Amino acid sequence: MTRRRTFLTTLAGTAAAASVHGQEAPKPEIRYVMSPPPPKAGPHTGTLDVFIQKLKPQGEVPLSFLREEHADLASWRTTVRAKMRELLHYAPEPVDPQVEVVSRQDCGDYVREEVRFNTTPVFRVPGTVLIPKGLTKPAPAVVLLHSHGGHYLWGRERELEGDEVHPTLIEMREFYGKKAIGTELVRRGYVVITIDMFFWGERRMVLEDDPPEWKDRPAGISSDAVTKFNQRSSASEQLMGRTLMSAGVTWAGIIAWDDLRTVDYLVTRPEVDSQRIGCVGHSVGGLRSAYLAALDERIRAAVVCGWMCSFPHQLAKHVRSTIGHTKLIPGIYRHLDHPDIASLAMPRPLMVINGIEDALFEPDGVRAAHDKLAKCYAKAGVPDHFKSLIEERPHEFNAERQEDAWAWFAKWLA
Repeated sequence: MTRRRTFLTTLAGTAAAASVHGQEAPKPEIRYVMSPPPPKAGPHTGTLDVFIQKLKPQGEVPLSFLREEHADLASWRTTVRAKMRELLHYAPEPVDPQVEVVSRQDCGDYVREEVRFNTTPVFRVPGTVLIPKGLTKPAPAVVLLHSHGGHYLWGRERELEGDEVHPTLIEMREFYGKKAIGTELVRRGYVVITIDMFFWGERRMVLEDDPPEWKDRPAGISSDAVTKFNQRSSASEQLMGRTLMSAGVTWAGIIAWDDLRTVDYLVTRPEVDSQRIGCVGHSVGGLRSAYLAALDERIRAAVVCGWMCSFPHQLAKHVRSTIGHTKLIPGIYRHLDHPDIASLAMPRPLMVINGIEDALFEPDGVRAAHDKLAKCYAKAGVPDHFKSLIEERPHEFNAERQEDAWAWFAKWLA
């Protein structure tokens, strides 16, 4: 998503206010500038790339299901899932979700609830649940996982229709075929739940001296103010990632655990058939979808859009704008490539969608990842449970591919 890169910025330095003729001069405006551009030619790490290429795993990683020693799917899955959980460095104790329904709105053909629930002893998560009207028995459900997009002021709202959708969110929906995916799904008969990721939306980072509009998110906030908040948040991602790791946890672990606990809450709802739950996301939402399907057997079908690649292919020119602290699981790629993580969903159905013109991913790495997943599913004896869609498109979840995704859910969650 080329336009997403415009959000990746750093803070320019500021000088302290000075006194002029006995009056305090106005504080200088905080300005945001683009990060230094990548080199025009060659690897982004320049002369050091030759060493990095030697450091990456050579040959098939030890825990890939394609290794001959991994013959039993159930045993392999238990071992690998335990390794992934270990390397997430985050395993909070179970808690009572203490669910609160904040509001309930009649939206014509469905009902929208704003909810709050505990996912850990530390976090109380805001979410939205969409329920089709006229249900006579428990319905299939979808966990809808929002993207990164360089847009931090709102999280789950990008997936939902509403009375006051900000113009910047409408612009983001260009990458979703101008659709609000949550609304698309609930109108197809699915109960839908979506939450804010840590650092996004209601869980965004707000500083004590931030302007009121950043703190309160009024409906009329200017697009310029939204852009500046997103720029500040982008510049702060490294700080947040380093801070979390210094606290002994990973950002990826926080995200994954919140998503797992969202399923815990979802299965308690009387409208939901706990045997028919799917998950879907685009971009970082796709990464979240892969992780959730990998870690939770209650996910019976998954769609991963815009985030599948063999990570060794990314190292030369595709880390800078793609792999941030939200995606890092320290040490995991000594054991598993990214498609190996996604293959933990086996034998449950998995659809993976990529655009080969997506500048975030190295094209050969995308093809290699899809090829590996196809081979894994074939070895597991369920080749028809994997669907690969690669087309000449950019970083988007367009209307045509959404129809493929909803057909996938209709096939496996019906």
